[in-house]
Amino acid sequence: MDQHTALPASRTVAPRIVVGGALIAGGRVLAARRSAPAETAGRWEFPGGKAEAGETPPEALVRELREELGVEARALARIPGAWPVRADLELQIWTAELLSGTPAPLQDHSELRWLSAAELDRVDWLDQDRFALPAVARLLAAAEAAPDPAAPDPAAPGPAPDPAAT
Repeated sequence: MDQHTALPASRTVAPRIVVGGALIAGGRVLAARRSAPAETAGRWEFPGGKAEAGETPPEALVRELREELGVEARALARIPGAWPVRADLELQIWTAELLSGTPAPLQDHSELRWLSAAELDRVDWLDQDRFALPAVARLLAAAEAAPDPAAPDPAAPGPAPDPAAT
């Protein structure tokens, strides 16, 4: 095929994947306020970035959260849906578990906030991240409703009396 021959219209190039991380811990999700570029500065997003060549979306998310927030995390599951950022970029949001570290705004962000399901609408989300908010709200509500496995069971009998204490 010579360099000036057009590709058939039916052949399209798959968009490059951009991953965002719905990093969930303690019944809250982490939101990051953009500091750059100017057109997105001041608005909130799920932190992440572009997948590199040969990188799976979960691998990209782990790398991006390490670079942007200084934490170790594990990608868990993709939230259904995607957002076409532009013709050659598609945003996918993945849930993620914080494994170690305390998130800090190291790159492209000026502020971080942990939000409950009830607080999700209190920040000005980037349009492309909004598709994931209903699913994130459901996950957070389910986490808030689930019993804490470390909490004592109020129906369980107390400790056996100490016979030496009587």
